[in-house]
Amino acid sequence: MKVRKIAVLFTLVILGGILLAAAPLPAAEPTKASATPGKTAGEPLLVKSDRDYLIGPGDVLEVAVWKDEALTKTPVVRPDGKISFPLIGELIAEGKTVAQLKKEIEGNLSRYVPDVDLHVNVQQINSMIIYVIGKVNNPGRQILNSQINVLQVLATAGGLNPFAKRGSIKIFRQEGPKTRILDFDYDSVIEGKRLEQNILLLRGDVVVVP
Repeated sequence: MKVRKIAVLFTLVILGGILLAAAPLPAAEPTKASATPGKTAGEPLLVKSDRDYLIGPGDVLEVAVWKDEALTKTPVVRPDGKISFPLIGELIAEGKTVAQLKKEIEGNLSRYVPDVDLHVNVQQINSMIIYVIGKVNNPGRQILNSQINVLQVLATAGGLNPFAKRGSIKIFRQEGPKTRILDFDYDSVIEGKRLEQNILLLRGDVVVVP
């Protein structure tokens, strides 16, 4: 009897092993798709933040035609946003990128100079002006040569004086015919909160510290 029982148990063990081997493996869970097509999960996203510089009044330009001194000038953008150039006369430079202005000048000169080889550059930036007024140690206007945010411009203005209302700072921004007012809470930002208020400043912005 014992031999028979052992034989039966041995047979059951063998059958169980065969059934387990034949069973399909569980399907692997699909990996989560990346937030951006073409990128793998966990790969950092690249955000383009640089913008082409827009020419403004007061900027000194360099406009040169290859091997033609008569068509090599350094016009200054006037307060009305225009420049004067030989053979063309007046044209608007304000609000255009260097590439846009170059294309426009080339189009006008092509009537007089075939296969014109033109170079356009901003030689001196004078139009990137913002203003900081109110209870800061060094109020006044600032000419920028790089992108700057609110916290940085307050630092360059000497910081807030002891009487400043730190939670009531305003940024006045002209958008066409309208003026937009943006809030800035100094203490919250330096504590790492409300960082969305620490915006990059644009030409003509006025930062008011009451």
